[in-house]
Amino acid sequence: MAKAFASQGDLTEKTITFDEVGRDLWAFTAEGDPNSGVIIGDESVMIVEAQATPRLAQKVIDKVRSVTDKPISHLVLTHYHAVRVLGAAAYGAPQIIMSDVARSMVVERGQEDWDSEFQRFPRLFEGHESIPGLTYPTTTFSDSMTVYLGKRRVDIKHIGRAHTAGDAVIHVPDENVMFTGDIVEDHSACYCGDGHFADWGATLDRIAAHDVDAIAPGRGAALVGKEAVARAIASTRDFVQSTCVPAARVAARGGDLKEAWEAVRATCDPKFKDYAIYEHCLPFNVSRAYDEARGIDTPRIWTAQRDLDMWAALQG
Repeated sequence: MAKAFASQGDLTEKTITFDEVGRDLWAFTAEGDPNSGVIIGDESVMIVEAQATPRLAQKVIDKVRSVTDKPISHLVLTHYHAVRVLGAAAYGAPQIIMSDVARSMVVERGQEDWDSEFQRFPRLFEGHESIPGLTYPTTTFSDSMTVYLGKRRVDIKHIGRAHTAGDAVIHVPDENVMFTGDIVEDHSACYCGDGHFADWGATLDRIAAHDVDAIAPGRGAALVGKEAVARAIASTRDFVQSTCVPAARVAARGGDLKEAWEAVRATCDPKFKDYAIYEHCLPFNVSRAYDEARGIDTPRIWTAQRDLDMWAALQG
């Protein structure tokens, strides 16, 4: 019998931190679990990332209420993954914002992704009975849009494919802080199972060009100061390249998925084995890198059954 996914055995509750990354800008982080962001305006609050369930979203709300009693008016979802969006119901009825592409991915593969992630991450979906269904945006944008929380301007942008085809970043100009979703991580593995390796580096370049003073990443600790920002962008770039290059070499010589797995491990293990969720992500990352190297531009949809079939193939 094949061993379980690493994520299925990850049952320990994580320690939550809540760090101010700029004036009235907060990063909710939890030791490699999905992060959320909080942007407090003159009259209301914007949340970035909903969490996986209303139960987990309530932990974000509790932290928000520790610093402000202003109503939550907006919820921005940087992409479609279940662990980011299915907790939306906890926030009441805010305006829910996604890119056009991210919404199309909810339609195309949202239920399959939910089923897949539910199987992989039982801890994150505790309290799943309270999820009312798939989360759809009330507002979408193609390239960019601006929201004013009173006088505070918030720019929401789709600057390129990376973690998914529809990733959004959120920039708050008055403090020069960015919320990047899973395009940038800090001491956490990037999940690349629905990613675009060939585009990811250019998207990181566009983030770097903003020259921000702080980043709230998708996973990992808040990044305050230009040195921390540059370090995390560089380590994210290294992680992505260290995954895709060995897999591409195997694909080019006609090797199979398990050979790609072994080649990626040989490169990545020495550098990233101690990163949060490294083992959780690795089989999905290798599968996507191997597919892209063989010319599959649109990531294949992960389903609960495809997960198991892939894992069985890697177990030999």
